[in-house]
Amino acid sequence: MKETTVMEQKIEFIYEWRTGKYTITELYKVFEISRPTAYKLIARFEKEGYEGLREHSRKPKRKHPNSTDEKIVNKILQLKERHKLWGAKKIRILLFNDFTQELIPSVVTVHNILKKHGLVCPQKRMRRVKPVYPIFDPKECNEVWSADYKGKFLMGNKIYCHPSCFPHFFRAKK
Repeated sequence: MKETTVMEQKIEFIYEWRTGKYTITELYKVFEISRPTAYKLIARFEKEGYEGLREHSRKPKRKHPNSTDEKIVNKILQLKERHKLWGAKKIRILLFNDFTQELIPSVVTVHNILKKHGLVCPQKRMRRVKPVYPIFDPKECNEVWSADYKGKFLMGNKIYCHPSCFPHFFRAKK
């Protein structure tokens, strides 16, 4: 079975569509594409010819409306170059000298800009330390004792004992 590329399949789709033997419904079912994709391929072919069938860039045509202004980005980079040991919080405070409060990005955005330009060293992660339990190597019986306070419990004399009162039983009598 011969494998075909995506471009070859697109060209074959257009070729079959141009013969007029098949409806678009039949074609998109045979080629296993959606109806909108079929119409998109036909529109591109009619507008640009076979060049229109090539993969287009998925990069946005315009900048995102919430992106940080280039002047501010350049100032952040400039300040970081001047103060190499400073982080995003301190650099952001210096931005107030040159820009209005509405234009200044958040600390996280300043950090992300610095990170994008390779100016932030990742912090060392704290190593998770396992809790240390005392190691017992008992040599005799009853050498190691432990107590487990679980809450109130009924004693043999039908009175409830509360753990908060428990230490009173062990006080030495004078």
